[in-house]
Amino acid sequence: MDQPFQSYDDQSDAATCAPRLAALRAELKARGLDGFVVPHSDEHMGEYLPPRAERLAWLTAFTGSAGAGVVLMDKAAVFVDGRYTLQVRAQTDTSLFEPRDLVAEGPQGWIPGNLPSGCRLGYDPWLHTQHGVMHLKAAAEKAGGTLVPCETNPIDAVWTDQPGPPVTPAMPHALNLAGVKSQAKRLELADTLKKAGADAAVITLADSVCWLLNMRGHDVPHTPFTLAFAMLHDDGSADLFLDPAKRTPELIAHLGNSVQLHSPDQFPAALDAMKGKTVLADPATAAAAIFDRLKAAGARIRPAPDPCQLPKACKNPLEIEGMRKAHIRDGVAMARFLCWFEANAAAGDLTEIEAAQTLEDFRRATGCLSDVSFDTISGAGSNGAIVHYRVTRSTNRVIGRNEMYLVDSGAQYPDGTTDITRTLMVGQATDEMRDRFTRVLKGHIALATAHFPEGTIGMQLDSFARRPLWEAGLDYDHGTGHGVGSYLSVHEGPQNISKKPVMQPLKPGMVCSNEPGFYKAGAFGIRIENLVVVTQPQTPPGGERPMMGFETITLAPIDRNLIEPKLLTESERAWLNAYHARVHATLAHLLDDAQTRAWLEKATQPV
Repeated sequence: MDQPFQSYDDQSDAATCAPRLAALRAELKARGLDGFVVPHSDEHMGEYLPPRAERLAWLTAFTGSAGAGVVLMDKAAVFVDGRYTLQVRAQTDTSLFEPRDLVAEGPQGWIPGNLPSGCRLGYDPWLHTQHGVMHLKAAAEKAGGTLVPCETNPIDAVWTDQPGPPVTPAMPHALNLAGVKSQAKRLELADTLKKAGADAAVITLADSVCWLLNMRGHDVPHTPFTLAFAMLHDDGSADLFLDPAKRTPELIAHLGNSVQLHSPDQFPAALDAMKGKTVLADPATAAAAIFDRLKAAGARIRPAPDPCQLPKACKNPLEIEGMRKAHIRDGVAMARFLCWFEANAAAGDLTEIEAAQTLEDFRRATGCLSDVSFDTISGAGSNGAIVHYRVTRSTNRVIGRNEMYLVDSGAQYPDGTTDITRTLMVGQATDEMRDRFTRVLKGHIALATAHFPEGTIGMQLDSFARRPLWEAGLDYDHGTGHGVGSYLSVHEGPQNISKKPVMQPLKPGMVCSNEPGFYKAGAFGIRIENLVVVTQPQTPPGGERPMMGFETITLAPIDRNLIEPKLLTESERAWLNAYHARVHATLAHLLDDAQTRAWLEKATQPV
């Protein structure tokens, strides 16, 4: 059998924190620095990083997908959001790194009260956005200190076995999957540049570069990126700064004559060559070093959002159809897994790793799996309460009787990306479990059935999913929905559905997750997640304004053993029954074994 995409080996060891922290402090002292900021990022500001860029994990042993650290000579802090509050304490040495809140405080909130006056705080300008540096600079100055850019990263100087840069082949993304030619995308965006009075745009996000040029790669775990920079010009031509080792004859032919290829080390010189030009760059996503270089070169910088992000998020009809097909395929794999789980979990000897690996095997059996879209969250009992729990060989536990099991997983297929969470009951649920689960379900249904006018942002819808929990004095500390790419990142912007005031309106063709949850620390976790597509606006009968809504494209039963029917309204019950009927009608004829077909028939019975 092929090697699994997901590794279950432990990737962190708190015992390494002390010697690595000491080595970093010695290096900082040698450079005349009193501290250093360690973000979880690479030069492309990605969420998922190549091993070479996992500097925060190397230093702190914390392996979450979001975070930051600040190291001073006498203290250090590691910052995480609500998904990782339990994980960070389990992974890092908290006697050395104090866990702090990334969202409510962050490094910029911590530095003023902890950086001694007169101290020099270092940062790597290639690993922070322009906006991020502005906040850090203000924080350091508030403390009476100075923020100092480092020409080279001091962690790289002491990380003796740091991996090299990733080198995987960059591949064309076929037109029957992309839906629109790269040339058409570039010409359309070139018009946008002209209207903005810009001669060129610097494209730094990996998903933007891959989307714009219709290419994919495997430089990053579980995400089909090739890491590269690009410069888009107002005539629709582009410069691509891509490692020669990643180029293939197929890619070169695919890119054509209007895309000039360069080595990554030529990117700084290309920025220098923009003297006298007006260059669009995104201060929220592009590295501060790029702004420094353009400014020094005498370019006129036009701060503006990455021009690829919004059109990329609004999937074209072929991409949406591909997402639907991917979710049908994924639904078949999920049905087989859920049937297998019910048949095997009752014995009380099934482990979290065995369950996660079996789910990957069912997806692999489709013959279309490129990779899992993230490390599967496979959490039994109290592990399910760790929002972004990652099972390893040291944390792996048996899924016990009368326990909840939460599995959040996804797949990368060439025609679409999936992300689904199901919470399953092994044995008998308590009244509390059923109450909490049903409230989460009610919130999920409220968002799935929402109708909203053009211009609505995700924050306006977030409370739809939380209200049933709020009514019982409950809540969850993560967003309700994130954007999802088309064979790109499982987390993409610019839209989201959360308490955060992200001002990007939801637009037709956007794919988002719908994933309310509830977590009781030390006991259980609940999350119900489907992906939805924002529909075209239509005026309801008798209405006056066109309204958009959501089409649910994820297809898998929701565990009826955890539902308290008395808590559901008639309309909620109708939605659930209609959803289960659609799941059965779509998947049953694609299942080739009688046992799974019989299980699906039972699992989708009306409530």
